[in-house]
Amino acid sequence: MTIIDELRRLALFVVLSLAQVLVFNHIHLFGYATLLLLVYFVVTFPRNYPRWAMLLWSFFLGLFADLFSNTPGMAAASLTLMAFVQPYLLNLFIPREAPENMRSAVATMGFGKFATFAFTLVFAYCVVFFTLEAFTFFNWVEWVLNIIGSTALTLALVLTLETIRK
Repeated sequence: MTIIDELRRLALFVVLSLAQVLVFNHIHLFGYATLLLLVYFVVTFPRNYPRWAMLLWSFFLGLFADLFSNTPGMAAASLTLMAFVQPYLLNLFIPREAPENMRSAVATMGFGKFATFAFTLVFAYCVVFFTLEAFTFFNWVEWVLNIIGSTALTLALVLTLETIRK
């Protein structure tokens, strides 16, 4: 990792944090689907990125979102868990002979594999986030609708961003 790569990651951190806190937290389509763009930060970690750094980046991104979203610890816990799982999932979707510094992207993985990889991470994030938010299964229909709607909306934006970013 070079200093330029780290500065790009910091810029992505700032842009995603501000977009989530200032814009996307106020959009709730049909009362259920919330755009959770923070997930894109974790999805794009390269293959050989240090795991401790992934956990720290993700925790602080979630903590920043929690501070301004009235979700005490939910985003931080969900993003940290997602960062923990990301390297293992990435290894399932890439060939063994892939370069060590390969970034998870449509250009390197192909659209189908990247979409499946991103869906798995986004779905896991939404399940953990909305389970922590509900903290009960009393209204399980709303819980399921939140997960499905937010997963679909977030995945659509992640795939759109990734295809534009090529």
